[in-house]
Amino acid sequence: MARSGRSSQKSGARRVTLGILIFGALALIVAQSAPQISNFFVPARTTISDRIGAPADTSLWAQISGQAGREQRIKELENEVRDLARYKAAAISMAERMEAYENILNLMGEPPEKGVTARVTTVVDGPFAQTVLANAGSLQGVVPGAVALNEGGLVGRVIQLGDRSSRILLVSNYQSQLPVLGEVSGVRAIMQGKDRDRGVLKDLPEVSDFIEGERVLSSGEGGAFPRGLVAGTVTKQGSEWLVKLAMRDHASGYVRMIAPPEIVEPLPESEVPEVVVPPVETAKPAPAARPAPARPVVTEPVAAAVVTPEADPPVIRLPETPVQGGE
Repeated sequence: MARSGRSSQKSGARRVTLGILIFGALALIVAQSAPQISNFFVPARTTISDRIGAPADTSLWAQISGQAGREQRIKELENEVRDLARYKAAAISMAERMEAYENILNLMGEPPEKGVTARVTTVVDGPFAQTVLANAGSLQGVVPGAVALNEGGLVGRVIQLGDRSSRILLVSNYQSQLPVLGEVSGVRAIMQGKDRDRGVLKDLPEVSDFIEGERVLSSGEGGAFPRGLVAGTVTKQGSEWLVKLAMRDHASGYVRMIAPPEIVEPLPESEVPEVVVPPVETAKPAPAARPAPARPVVTEPVAAAVVTPEADPPVIRLPETPVQGGE
């Protein structure tokens, strides 16, 4: 009986001690959230964190509440921003260099975009026909076959034009045929509408394939669409290459309709109209200027030098001396 009483007392003491330790641990966790109390634990926590190699500002409460993960994500985003800043500087430098090369080579690029912005008023979003109606027509400057864009990318092409409205066939329509190319791979194909958000690529080359996740752009072949308009991103599903349409990412209800590219076909030599160049009248030569008469030059007379004969040199006569002789 005595032994059983002692064992029960020991087990009770252990439970009390365990409860005190648990309560103290919970109190420490809660105390770290209070700034007045957490200041006492900062030096010790910093020392321990330096010893174990953990960051000093990561507490147990931060790990439990998810603050540590958010701070780590913020650091990763800051690193990405720095990388993107370097890429931006490189892109600006390359763009300036490309512009200089185009000027040197006299390269004819894409014509400038001049279009009309309109609001989408009606959307026909059926299983087969997908078109939209915009509230701008020929009176506002829209031309037949205009190309429609939004903030995301290519929307479609004008198939019906009125005075104050335009009907646009979307690229998601199954009747739409858009020549595209991969932005990175350069592979060319034809994108056909599949459903509301996707298109399917057909007429693929047998040798090369697209790169998963790359953007596809309009290639400009056929002359219906300009070159370089963003159509979407390509993904592979089974044996098909599908395109997630970019126009669905930014659907604000407005479209911009620009004129299609216009390239005049050269005429055969026999049909080239002869250009008659009028004769150019040559200017009559001006009469030669007569030389002005020479004015008489009056010179002052120069006095002639008077030459006088040189005088004879003076003769010096010596006085005669008497000659003393004999007697």
